[in-house]
Amino acid sequence: MYTSRKKIHKDKDAEPTEFEETVAQALFDLENTNQDFKTELQDLFINSAVQMDVSGNHKAVVIYVPYRLRKAFRKVHLRLVRELEKKFSGKDVVVLATRRILRPPKKGSAVQRPRTRTLTAVHDAMLEDIVHPAEIVGKRTRHQIDGTKIIKVFLDPKEKNNTEYKLDTIAGVYRKLTGKDVVFEYPITEV
Repeated sequence: MYTSRKKIHKDKDAEPTEFEETVAQALFDLENTNQDFKTELQDLFINSAVQMDVSGNHKAVVIYVPYRLRKAFRKVHLRLVRELEKKFSGKDVVVLATRRILRPPKKGSAVQRPRTRTLTAVHDAMLEDIVHPAEIVGKRTRHQIDGTKIIKVFLDPKEKNNTEYKLDTIAGVYRKLTGKDVVFEYPITEV
């Protein structure tokens, strides 16, 4: 029998939490009730889901998908996020690919770690996943006198109406996941 349990695959056969079950059930319902999603969501599943408190009383739903399925999720990203935000009313939905950070190799070790497994590369890739419908067109790191760093990220103005309403949520989720402060802006284009 095909159930919502097929929509979540945890590592090492761990039991999903209650919240992860509700997210998996929402994906299962979308697949079965919406004919547009039937073929696209058929082979897709998630790894985990977390509910985060972002700024003030605002909450965000962070859904982790397998790295190898990230391209398939990106094809349906806009419609999927819109439908899931309807189901979880008042919460912004963010879809992230599950990535692994490896520690630096020990001195004298012949093993090289791939560039994609470094902390910096994983954090940059997470930022691209979080802002997905929009593309990052520029990035500046600002060091303040008191020693704090603020990353200014310039997003593509074409996707402004799809991402502008949840920029605070995106910044809060990125801060919770990486510990880095980020500010989003849209560059002013001269005509």
